[in-house]
Amino acid sequence: MADENTQVPAPALKAATAFVAAHGKPARAVVEHLGRAGARVVLVGADGALGDVLVADPATGAALVERVEGLEKSDWDRETVAAAKIGAGHRRRMAARFRG
Repeated sequence: MADENTQVPAPALKAATAFVAAHGKPARAVVEHLGRAGARVVLVGADGALGDVLVADPATGAALVERVEGLEKSDWDRETVAAAKIGAGHRRRMAARFRG
């Protein structure tokens, strides 16, 4: 549980709220610690769409999840992985990083 006094940047709150509105409720959120870079909140919409929001730290990520209606904290469990629908375009972009 995040500290209720944790400040969530308005752009992050706006982006997560817009994602839920566009991709349905309930949406799932996985907060991933990135070290000094902060934290990444990976969003999985009810329709399987993927999105993400970068924040300062995991506590801010947890606070973001608590403040967005229709967003549920999750882990990379079987249900969350199965809910994510990765399209061909996304796979090509990910693969492009490793092509020579």
